[in-house]
Amino acid sequence: MPIDFEALLGLSPNPYVIMDTDLHLVWMNEAYLRATMRQREDIIGRKMFDAFPSDPDTESFRQLNRSLRRVLGTGEVDEIALIRYDIARPDGGLDVRFWSATHTPLLGDDGKVEYILKHTVDVTELHKLRQLRDEMGVVRRADAVEARNRDLQEESRRMTELFEQAPGFVAVLEGPEHRFRMTNEAYRELVGRSDILGLPVREALPEIVDQGFVDILNTVRATGEPYVGRREQVLLESEKGEGASKRFLNFIFQPIFDGDQGVSGIMVQGYDITEEIEFEERQRLLINELNHRVKNTLAIVQGLAGQSFGTVEGSEEAKAIFNGRLQALAAAHNLLTQTSWGSASLHDIVTGSAEATAGDLIQRFDISGPPLTLPPQTSVSLAMIVHELCTNAIKYGALSSDSGSVSVHWDVDDSKREPTLRLVWSESGGPPVEEPSRRGFGTRLISRGLSADQGEVEMEFRPEGLVCTITARLVEEAI
Repeated sequence: MPIDFEALLGLSPNPYVIMDTDLHLVWMNEAYLRATMRQREDIIGRKMFDAFPSDPDTESFRQLNRSLRRVLGTGEVDEIALIRYDIARPDGGLDVRFWSATHTPLLGDDGKVEYILKHTVDVTELHKLRQLRDEMGVVRRADAVEARNRDLQEESRRMTELFEQAPGFVAVLEGPEHRFRMTNEAYRELVGRSDILGLPVREALPEIVDQGFVDILNTVRATGEPYVGRREQVLLESEKGEGASKRFLNFIFQPIFDGDQGVSGIMVQGYDITEEIEFEERQRLLINELNHRVKNTLAIVQGLAGQSFGTVEGSEEAKAIFNGRLQALAAAHNLLTQTSWGSASLHDIVTGSAEATAGDLIQRFDISGPPLTLPPQTSVSLAMIVHELCTNAIKYGALSSDSGSVSVHWDVDDSKREPTLRLVWSESGGPPVEEPSRRGFGTRLISRGLSADQGEVEMEFRPEGLVCTITARLVEEAI
């Protein structure tokens, strides 16, 4: 059986009124007319605030107007737990009234608000309020709403404090013009401006337009894909007129999606790394200066050695060996300079030292092992050991014949409390090897190339070729 809801609401003892989106009163039941002491023909078709006037500066007007606007804006039910809204009597006087109201949106086929159903309860008399409390839940509703509002206000205050105190800079942009909705203190300090809220980016920060950042924001909004900037340079003008400031930033433009998955805004978040970049540049200059001084020192040592060896008859071979060691040391220093005297790649250390000593014979080397980096002191020691091994291989070992080859392989033993590098130099295909009757300086340099706290070196003079095993403790910075 079809139900006539208009007749049903018309007979309800509870006051109901329906408004359109312009707040015109389009229907009300008899209970509403009795509660407001009005005649239907006097208020039908009139706007709410014309039919029931209230000073716009009063809390009554603002409270009711906010509630109705929220319903229109969100399409969701809104409640007023308690509101004072005085009603004019037929004799011209005013009745002081307190009400509880529920505003319910009535949606059309397109999902948009077409009407608002207003349900009001006159709670002026406290004894009626107590009688209706169990049935209507008015007092509980008022307490719940007030508690909820207090919680929301406290949460909002706390979130605002956290936003302001965030260690990185944060800004929220809204709309296609990217208007500033929120900025924290770090962002305002970065851009050197304090009055940019509500302004579009083009107007607030005109200097970044030609630097391409507005185009990037447009792309993020159009695609919904975040943009990550790393170590990017930006020039910013201060509102104090101090000229452009060069900053380096790590940041992200993160799209903010609305309920329909469209991009409604963009969050800008990041860190100013200008001091870090400047420190790295100063460090690079110092390291380059250090390398320059080391090279000058090695050149002086080489010159002194040349003069010293020049006075000794038959010292050409010793001079060549000494120069080779200096060149290996210089090559190790160059490699460390490229990494700002941080950890150096083990593969680069072995390959670079072997190639500098053996030249084209590097093609007869098989060098392999997992990626690994070593600290500077160990890198230099290992480079010198590889140089001496190459020199011996060329003079006496596998590289002294046309068929000989060298294998260099390493791995890491993680089974012990302290990880250990194990590098094996193995020669084959050369002339038969015998253990020398005495050990020269080169052999001693190989054996003692690592200090006791770095590791140890073991040499085996096998007939088929020399095998040199190097073990080194890996400190935390070795990766």
